[in-house]
Amino acid sequence: MAKKSHPIALVTGATSGIGRATALRLGHMGYNVIITGRRSERLVALSQEIEKETKSHTLPLVFDVRSFEEVQKHLGTLPSEWTDIEVLVNNAGLAAGMEPLQDGLVDDWERMIDTNIKGLLYVTKVVSPRMIARGRGHIFNIGSIAGREVYPSGNVYCATKHAVDALSKGMRIDMHKYGIKVTQIAPGAVETEFSLVRFHDDTARAEKVYEGYTPLTGDDIASCIEAALRLPDNVCLADMLVLPKAQGSSRDFYRK
Repeated sequence: MAKKSHPIALVTGATSGIGRATALRLGHMGYNVIITGRRSERLVALSQEIEKETKSHTLPLVFDVRSFEEVQKHLGTLPSEWTDIEVLVNNAGLAAGMEPLQDGLVDDWERMIDTNIKGLLYVTKVVSPRMIARGRGHIFNIGSIAGREVYPSGNVYCATKHAVDALSKGMRIDMHKYGIKVTQIAPGAVETEFSLVRFHDDTARAEKVYEGYTPLTGDDIASCIEAALRLPDNVCLADMLVLPKAQGSSRDFYRK
């Protein structure tokens, strides 16, 4: 059961990487945290870790954000003590494949479009009306440098993250009159399971992405979310591009 004195945050895609690190950090900040993902064992382990390390409570929910029916089922019928969500972190997302458009796999395209765009829309549609009714809230959309630049063989992934950029801007216009902040955080290279998923579990190829420099970590991005949350109430950090020191653009790295 959530403690009424604790604000509530919701993090999607919390089973690894940025989502996992963000859920942990929010717990340490005093938020009770709703964590979602498709891998139940990881969610349970994260729930136990947060509750062991902090005074916060958790609500793990196993479902797929690509299904609006599942989003409605799990987030539209929350226990009463969990409904007043103050912070929403739309983190669930992935890259799948890295081929020229003509060689791309339709299944990869659909996974990216359904998760990166539709999942963000579905979760926001269900959660935001409660924020609007209370006249406050903060929505974080995890974008990417791929939403600012297009690189070879990035085609559909870049398109989905350009969509996140546009949706974040449109969402901010729709939400600001209700007292709701919208922040897009666009990371560069973050060493998570991102490349492993993109390259369909090709570990050797995934590891080469991060060779010769120090990439960002999930906790680095979580620290950016914390910084935005600690700003005065009248300040909205609208957009944040976050790169490792060794990265100059989407494809330009200084590798030692």
